[in-house]
Amino acid sequence: MLSGKEIKEIREHLEKAQNPVFFFDNDVDGLVSFILLRRFIGRGKGVAIKSFPELDESYARRVDEFNADYVFILDKPIVSESFLEEIRKKNIPVVWIDHHDVPKPKKINNLSYYNSLDGELGEPISYVSYVVSGKKTDAWISLIGCISDNYIPPFYDDFVKDYPTVSIRNPDSAFQVLYETDLGKMILMFSFSLKDRTSSVVAMINFLFNVKSPFEILKEDSNNKNIFKRYVQVRKFYDKILEKAKRVARGPKKLIFFQYGGDMSLSADIANELSYRFPGKVILVAYSKGASANISIRGSVDVREITLKALKEIPNSSGGGHKFATGAKMSFDDLPKFKRIFEEELEKLNY
Repeated sequence: MLSGKEIKEIREHLEKAQNPVFFFDNDVDGLVSFILLRRFIGRGKGVAIKSFPELDESYARRVDEFNADYVFILDKPIVSESFLEEIRKKNIPVVWIDHHDVPKPKKINNLSYYNSLDGELGEPISYVSYVVSGKKTDAWISLIGCISDNYIPPFYDDFVKDYPTVSIRNPDSAFQVLYETDLGKMILMFSFSLKDRTSSVVAMINFLFNVKSPFEILKEDSNNKNIFKRYVQVRKFYDKILEKAKRVARGPKKLIFFQYGGDMSLSADIANELSYRFPGKVILVAYSKGASANISIRGSVDVREITLKALKEIPNSSGGGHKFATGAKMSFDDLPKFKRIFEEELEKLNY
């Protein structure tokens, strides 16, 4: 976890920022992190980062569009040097807050870098953002981001006391909360909404700026009807793909490789649920579109180490992440090689 000094520094940056732009990873942890900090200072614009694996130079123009005086980067492990250089030229401070196990960026005068990783534990940025804001009334929002990132925060029991019908006491894991409770339903609602068109994502964000309790999210009304509509729409596709993946996962192999295509990438969501439904197996879910493929990897072994080793053997590939949850991007034609390397490495581990 970040030190008290670092938390104070981040808070001071936020208080100085009069018109900040927040670039956040395009997942629930990233979204919630932005919402918490925006609710804390009451100003700023948010931009979901859809480029993978890095925040690239193309996003620098958004700083000019918003006439921003501060840049905050949330939950993104890799930021291109060209992006940072463009912001440096504008003489705008950059505050980068992350929790992934990656090398620290090069020192730049306008860059302040913070990473909550401490040994094996790197609290999600939705937890860090909650600590920075210090707003206890927003603890339940932070919890949504934490559970989505497979982390049960210290205040979970207090949440259950306040909202006993929304979650469960003494869960075996964060994923049990995700897949067995209404709190988990909210997480999927946000995850699916992030995959909608930009105007709908902006509407969802504006709704979350002012929401007071989880019941305002769970009860459909005029304020959240589009979030519900998107959830129902994507849920049908998600369940269809998930059932196909389950049929593959029920086989005897310890390595589960599932591949699908279409107009929407749900590989991370599918991989997460498979890892919960089939504990002890290593999950590779590949989403292919055109000539490229995105892969979400989950497992109880160090899948990050294997992923990084495999990517060294595959040209023009990229990826990384957490010890037990990673992602990768490569040419569609390289998927068989990636799978083979994973199989060979697991054999070495007698897995």
